[in-house]
Amino acid sequence: MTQSKKTGRKQQSPGSSALDRERLLRLYRQMLKIRLFEEQVNQLYLGAKMPGLAHLYIGQEAVAVGVCEALRRDDYITSTHRGHGHCLAKGASLDKMFAELLGKAPGYCRGKGGSMHIADQDTGNLGANAIVGGSAGIATGAAMSAKMRGSDQVAVCFFGEGALGQGLLYEEMNMASLWKLPVIYVCENNQYNEYTSYRETTAGEVAARAEAFGIHTETIDGQDVQLVHAKSLTLVERARRGKGPAFLHCNTYRFHGHHVGDVDRTYYRAKKEEEEWKSKRDPVKLFAEWLQKSEMADGKLLDQIENEIATRIKEAVNFALNAPYPELDEVGQDVYA
Repeated sequence: MTQSKKTGRKQQSPGSSALDRERLLRLYRQMLKIRLFEEQVNQLYLGAKMPGLAHLYIGQEAVAVGVCEALRRDDYITSTHRGHGHCLAKGASLDKMFAELLGKAPGYCRGKGGSMHIADQDTGNLGANAIVGGSAGIATGAAMSAKMRGSDQVAVCFFGEGALGQGLLYEEMNMASLWKLPVIYVCENNQYNEYTSYRETTAGEVAARAEAFGIHTETIDGQDVQLVHAKSLTLVERARRGKGPAFLHCNTYRFHGHHVGDVDRTYYRAKKEEEEWKSKRDPVKLFAEWLQKSEMADGKLLDQIENEIATRIKEAVNFALNAPYPELDEVGQDVYA
């Protein structure tokens, strides 16, 4: 165990998890899949092949993977405008994801949801949401349903620190605490509310807001996938046992801009800060280094994994590019308000 200088809390060291080699390599594959997927999304945007914008998840992969790998397939998640990583970590397929981004009929929402509204009922993904904090009610409602049905399912609500300025989130946490609902609120603090440091918009300590409702809270390093996973396993099991909601505050960082069009970020954050996070706090790179140092994998195996994922992504992109658009007479179908 080590103590975080930033939070003062005890944290699990990267190598102290009892995960077996197969699970460790799966964590790596999932993170790398998200990274390569998002890099391809950026290329589709730059090549004018994708309509609209996308909010890249690059830099935050350890949170989505660490949490979702602790869930069952029938557990629920709700996501955000920066939601591709959550969708993939919960089990979404690459071809349907790309198809949805390109507005094609085989996409998860028949091409009508786009980047910010992908949902996949089969994997428990109740949907991304373009409204900041907008999915809190959905996740909390799903948790209430699970409790009423006695299903022992758990719901996870992903949101950014910007949602701490939304009153809806506090109403939902209040109810979840009163009714001991099996929901975990995962705050991905990537340090910036669009173009403003969260320190300029958020008074007090982040975790203190959930603690005020009597909710169990944890603050951890969101760049350490093993730590995120280990903590998530504990909180998920706690929720299944009827112990009520939890709040997991993950300190992380988005390596790119607020969206793919936010290229020059020097007016709201320093290039030096970005480079320090990319060089020293990259979750994919850190975990790859740990796998090799711990002799769980060598460079050859990691290269093989990357090549396999890259091939799958290339195939998925080609599938989406060649897929048909929805028929015009479907414009009023599969659309909800």
